[in-house]
Amino acid sequence: MSLSESELSKQFISLLEVNKGILYKVARTYAREEEEIKDLIQEISIQVWKSFPKFKSDYKFSTWLYRIALNVAISNLRKESKRTSSTEPISARFIQIAAPPDDPQNEQINQLYQVIGELKSFDRALMLLYLEEKSYVEIADILGISESNVATKLNRLKKILKEKILKLNQL
Repeated sequence: MSLSESELSKQFISLLEVNKGILYKVARTYAREEEEIKDLIQEISIQVWKSFPKFKSDYKFSTWLYRIALNVAISNLRKESKRTSSTEPISARFIQIAAPPDDPQNEQINQLYQVIGELKSFDRALMLLYLEEKSYVEIADILGISESNVATKLNRLKKILKEKILKLNQL
């Protein structure tokens, strides 16, 4: 039984509304400026809509959405890196949204986003899924790698992030 375009559209909007946090988290991980984040969310949404007729309901929508969102974000990052000059100072790329100075939790979150933003695009995706408390099975499924590879890479990335955050706090 095939859904009408109106029913398909309603189903899509409903599923996207329930999972909109995924779009924001992926976009924030791969873009810094508010306008870039909005543009990336829009691009991801367009690609998800284009692929939606192929979505199989026996899969978890959030897993499927993560896979598309991460692929779009990584592709977008590659396009942008080809377009922008590499002479831009690194500090300018990591301008953070101002948080109240007396809120240590906001500072910690900003530091975490900053150091994750310095990782390779695949490693960013891996850390994002880990921070979303996805199981190793789900992460492996979304990223297309083995569970043991997920565990190995995560252990390595945790050490790297810990060192970078400690370094930031010493400055």
